[in-house]
Amino acid sequence: METIKIKDEYIKLGQAMKLAGLVSSGIEAKIIIQDGQVTVNGEVDTRRGKKLVPGDTFAYNGTEVTVE
Repeated sequence: METIKIKDEYIKLGQAMKLAGLVSSGIEAKIIIQDGQVTVNGEVDTRRGKKLVPGDTFAYNGTEVTVE
């Protein structure tokens, strides 16, 4: 499991995916998220702007990432 560290109180899902290196662009993140390929805390979430806070996890393509 990977982790990303944030300095604000939250990070949006699309930004978190870019920070973790799972996608190369916001457009790529948008398509993948809207296609239902990403889970947040174990459930599919199709909102690119979903706010993640420390302790949340998200997963895509077999890679799980925790927000710290």
